[in-house]
Amino acid sequence: MHDILINWAPQETRVALIENGAVQELHIERALERGLVGNVYLGKVARVLPGMQSAFIDVGLERAAFLHVADLHGAGHHGAPRGDVVVPVPIERQVFEGQTLMVQVIKDPIGTKGARLSTQISIAGRMLVFLPQDTHIGISQKIGSAELREQLRARMQRLVATADDSPTGGFILRTNAEEASDEELADDIAYLRKAWAAIKAQGLSQPPGTLLHQDLNLAERVLRDLANDGTQSIRIDSLLQFDALKAFGAAYTPSSAAKLEHYKGERPIFDLFGIEEEIARALARRVDLKSGGYLIIDQTEALTTIDVNTGGFVGARNFDDTIFKTNLEAAGAIARQLRLRNLGGIIIVDFIDMTREEHQQSVLAEFRKQLSKDRTKITVSGFTQLGLVEMTRKRTRESLAHMLCEACPTCQGRGQVKTARSVCYDILREILREARQFNPKEFRVVASATVVEMLLDEESQHLAGLSDFIGKPISLSAEPSMNPEQYDIVLL
Repeated sequence: MHDILINWAPQETRVALIENGAVQELHIERALERGLVGNVYLGKVARVLPGMQSAFIDVGLERAAFLHVADLHGAGHHGAPRGDVVVPVPIERQVFEGQTLMVQVIKDPIGTKGARLSTQISIAGRMLVFLPQDTHIGISQKIGSAELREQLRARMQRLVATADDSPTGGFILRTNAEEASDEELADDIAYLRKAWAAIKAQGLSQPPGTLLHQDLNLAERVLRDLANDGTQSIRIDSLLQFDALKAFGAAYTPSSAAKLEHYKGERPIFDLFGIEEEIARALARRVDLKSGGYLIIDQTEALTTIDVNTGGFVGARNFDDTIFKTNLEAAGAIARQLRLRNLGGIIIVDFIDMTREEHQQSVLAEFRKQLSKDRTKITVSGFTQLGLVEMTRKRTRESLAHMLCEACPTCQGRGQVKTARSVCYDILREILREARQFNPKEFRVVASATVVEMLLDEESQHLAGLSDFIGKPISLSAEPSMNPEQYDIVLL
């Protein structure tokens, strides 16, 4: 059983999933970073451009949005055949200035370019994508075998037919629908049909430029996606949002809405389980284990590596037991950190080497058991010849570090900078290089205080020797704003 805490502010919503008193998942959404992709608008055709086979549509945004002929619903079907290719009907024969169109954003506006639109509407649910203008049922290609896809298609056709006497619209099963029950799929069908009915009703009554549908915000997605039978309570610290969620939940997710509570405590809601400290720890490279061991987590462009170390753990009878117990504890800690940090892609885990085969198998079994709690798709390959565990975790959203942090401007994300001595030697080489090309009266070195200090103290002999060799004085100037690797050589 678990609890969900929602900390809401106008600029940012944060959600923590708590199980056994510990944070298991963190979700963060910032108001300024919510894109427009997926939004459905009632637009008005402002201008048709036959030469570009496009049209500019006014949807009430700062700039007119862009609709290409290929993104018109049915553009690929209602054309004239030319050889093996179907040429779409020209845009000027399909839309006209002043026409009202229901459109969906498929690409956010960038720089001076307006948003890109489509008239082919799709609405995403928890496990399904609803295509109101189509009738077919599609299955994600990432789902298992062809046989499994056919079974899912047959189940969906049955559910769609029983959900409505006159079924309209098609569905695409997303990868996370692979193991969904009939009840979960039926709930999603009902939710999506209800959402589409609301969009259509608004489209008939609102003026052009109206936003008809926006993808759910994080607080609403808690009710639709995160809450389940194992959820005990959903506490939110904003009365305004509590009322809005109650209304949303009553219409779309009644079972989740029943668990909603308004948190009225004086302490900030995220102080209840030390969540602020947990966020700080989830951004650190080192994770301490209760036994005295620790993990080192390094996130790179290609993959994430996790190294397990015994540290100061001496609680077992012999060294083999120490290693085994540290690895067992690490298995649970790693599974939790993957969820907490939302690490995706290829992950390599370097457990401490175990000499006994049964220890290896026990650790792997415990690791798989802990990973089974994850709602994101995971595959574990077992131990390689080098004793590493290779696994993949589906990327669903930005990792916590990428969302909250940026690369250090001093080290450009390398995690280290040159020593002051290395920078001193770079400076001495640069002065020698410039002395061969130029003939100034004096060379002035502008660098960070630590580098200047070293040139005046430990490296003063080398500096004096260089000055004597080139026959020019070298002066030094400390610049507090410079980082340790920066320097300038000024010719005076």
